[in-house]
Amino acid sequence: MSDKKNIPYKIYLEESELPKQWYNVRADMKNKPAPLLNPATGKPVTLEELSGIFCEELAKQELDDTNAYIDIPEEIHTFYKMYRPAPLVRAYYLEKYLDTPAKIYYKFEGNNTSGSHKLNSAIAQAYYAKEQGLKGVTTETGAGQWGTALSMACSFFDLDCQVYMVKVSYEQKPFRREVMRTYGANVTPSPSDTTEVGRKILAEFPGTNGSLGCAISEAVEAAVSQEGYRYVLGSVLSQVLLHQSVIGLEAKAALEKYNEKADIIIGCAGGGSNLGGLISPFMGEKLRGEADYRIIAVEPSSCPSLTRGTYAYDFCDTGAICPLAKMYTLGSSFMPAPNHAGGLRYHGMSSVLSQLYDDRLMEATSVTQTEVFEAAEKFARVEGILPAPESSHAIKVAMDEALKCKETGEEKTILFGLTGTGYFDMYAYEKFHDGKMENYTLSDEEIAASIAKLPKVPGLE
Repeated sequence: MSDKKNIPYKIYLEESELPKQWYNVRADMKNKPAPLLNPATGKPVTLEELSGIFCEELAKQELDDTNAYIDIPEEIHTFYKMYRPAPLVRAYYLEKYLDTPAKIYYKFEGNNTSGSHKLNSAIAQAYYAKEQGLKGVTTETGAGQWGTALSMACSFFDLDCQVYMVKVSYEQKPFRREVMRTYGANVTPSPSDTTEVGRKILAEFPGTNGSLGCAISEAVEAAVSQEGYRYVLGSVLSQVLLHQSVIGLEAKAALEKYNEKADIIIGCAGGGSNLGGLISPFMGEKLRGEADYRIIAVEPSSCPSLTRGTYAYDFCDTGAICPLAKMYTLGSSFMPAPNHAGGLRYHGMSSVLSQLYDDRLMEATSVTQTEVFEAAEKFARVEGILPAPESSHAIKVAMDEALKCKETGEEKTILFGLTGTGYFDMYAYEKFHDGKMENYTLSDEEIAASIAKLPKVPGLE
């Protein structure tokens, strides 16, 4: 391993080293993710069916599980240069604070105006929409990071952007909402009375604070009911993990510059975009038998799809209008607790990550809100960055692993994803500092009630 003194605080790749291709981990998976299914027939969705919802090129990427590398179009690559390559940071001050022999690195994705990694896929999806000659796109957003990134990307390509924002976030994060509007997006709290599915959800769950599943349903309905529009998604889908692979590709190249190799790789997990993007090239090595890594997904105890969900086919949305995906799920009717702060509130996990987890190629753990914010506050004080609540799940477990190294004396190298900044999350920080933040852990009965509503898939009963 490299001498500690010779590794800079921030490792930057040269602009010429920015990846020119995305890496598709599915190509190296022996057990491929189960296909998306048409809920009416129980058969795998076709390119034609997907192209009625998504841009055609994105639909092709969604179905591609054979090509390991896909070229990044020049216009997207040029846009990336505005904020990429993103730094890989050696957390010297955190190491000192923890008094650990472990080396801790974090890949920082908050150095763009959207404040998160979401822009990596937003610009790609907006580009393909523009190339197809569309008028605009519709989407959902939970904590607001994806909606912010997409509004920026659509503004760059002069596309209309319609965002359905989970109601509780819409109300708690007005400034995130206003950034979207600054970039020209139309933002609607979800569930709303502007769509048929929204009205149906409001009737079934009066006074609900919403969920990503609700917002997805509304966004899809809005897309298919308007000529010249398509739906785009910021997480979960295989195409999104593909675009986010630039995170892991850069992190791996930066480590190799200093002859470093990660032992443990940690990422927060909601739908899977950040975690999937970070681990993809490392997982590829593991799948090919070239290297081994311990990979940990960290999710909130109030929305634990991997650690307490069921691996089954389920609707991707609450309104049950999207294709069925095989994933670890809490049930598409699941509604996160209203005191759940930040994102990571989706009911299911990416089919790619679900398959890798089911194959025991990665592990998962869940953490409570207060311990997440305790870790966030410590990190902010010693490393100088105010982290997003989502990222702080990974920070918490990275700190735990570093402390284990202190106990054993092992000098392991830990890499985690710092997905973005927390400057629009001050409502949650305020609740934490005022002692008003509550931990909520789902009961077995709540999960069972939601799982009982899983769809009956033709031919798979």
